[in-house]
Amino acid sequence: MNSIKNHILIAMPHMDSPYFKESVIFMCEHNNDGAMGLIVNKPLDDQILEKVLVQLNVNSNETFQPFSDIYFGGPVMFDRGILLHTYQIELYESVKLSDNFYLSSDKKAFKSIAENPDNKSRFFLGHSGWSNGQLESEIENGDWIVQETSPEFIFDVPEDKMWIMALQSFGIEISNFSTFGGKA
Repeated sequence: MNSIKNHILIAMPHMDSPYFKESVIFMCEHNNDGAMGLIVNKPLDDQILEKVLVQLNVNSNETFQPFSDIYFGGPVMFDRGILLHTYQIELYESVKLSDNFYLSSDKKAFKSIAENPDNKSRFFLGHSGWSNGQLESEIENGDWIVQETSPEFIFDVPEDKMWIMALQSFGIEISNFSTFGGKA
């Protein structure tokens, strides 16, 4: 399978995992070692976020103040903050994923990146990860469909509309699907 880095994974209707049900995942890495992505359509509600921050012993006013929403990126390394953004800030370490997407986990960069008016960003706690061959097997099983994406979709579409919009872009009517996955 070719790399699906900078694409989105769209959970199929039969996916009932509490983490991945109705998820849209932006793929940050996909190679022979495995895959890593961020669930872009699941903001953490304030009560859950406060409990998490207390457990992590993090002062939310200091670290997360620039961000209006904080997203659940996935169940892996949930204590780690990751910023997906559109604009390279030279002063801070960012990983270039493409001409349109960058990642940063540098705490000093969070405020600067979030306050840059030319930059679109989303802040995540945790990420989603797959070992070598695991994601390919899940795609083959029909658990995910893969689609190209854009910064406009990732940063401008309301998260409660992303999953339906992504499925509908394939002409998929959810009511026509079984709640079971698998191979024919």
